[in-house]
Amino acid sequence: MGNPEDMEKGGKLWKAWDTILRKVLRSTERIRPWLMGIVILVVLRYTGALAGISYVTGRALMYTGAMDANPSEPLVVKRFNYNFRIQDLNGKVTHVESLKNKTIFLNIWATWCGPCRMEMPSIQTLYSQVDTSKVAFVMLSVDRPQDIDKIKSYIKDKAFTFPVFTPAGTLPNLLQVRSIPTTFVIAPDGKVASSESGASNYDTPEFRKFLESLIAP
Repeated sequence: MGNPEDMEKGGKLWKAWDTILRKVLRSTERIRPWLMGIVILVVLRYTGALAGISYVTGRALMYTGAMDANPSEPLVVKRFNYNFRIQDLNGKVTHVESLKNKTIFLNIWATWCGPCRMEMPSIQTLYSQVDTSKVAFVMLSVDRPQDIDKIKSYIKDKAFTFPVFTPAGTLPNLLQVRSIPTTFVIAPDGKVASSESGASNYDTPEFRKFLESLIAP
């Protein structure tokens, strides 16, 4: 799972990629600037070096369209394991089995994760536009337990209204991800309908349509 050390490594990796990309840019001056920008963005996103970019720059890149969430069914359709518990920021415990028969938008994040912070405004917009009685949002922070006040302060400062939780025990294997942010969409029948790794823009008509198509009648 990601941690601050990974972010430091990401910063170093970004510097290395910056040197390489500058050389590439000098040798490809005839390529349209916008096309090269997309190429650079893709390289940064999928090497993890995006963590080394500032929040402001990252938010600007978010709206180029190159980071739009692209929901697609996993190559191997997995069944979601509901057998675990989470707790809200006030300590109230919820058994995830209570969310069965709903569509679930589950995002794994942390306050120290730059790409996580980058995509959160788009998740807030998505949250405000869908029927939350049928779509359960689980914003699952993997910050350290002793950092609960830091989580509360961050959410309050950003005026986010989506539900935020922390693990209340061991998470199932599927959620023990190697990097964050990672987002899963679970269909009401318990199948993993989509998964996204890395910062994405969820504030798009296409993603809302996808999410609403999963809502149980």
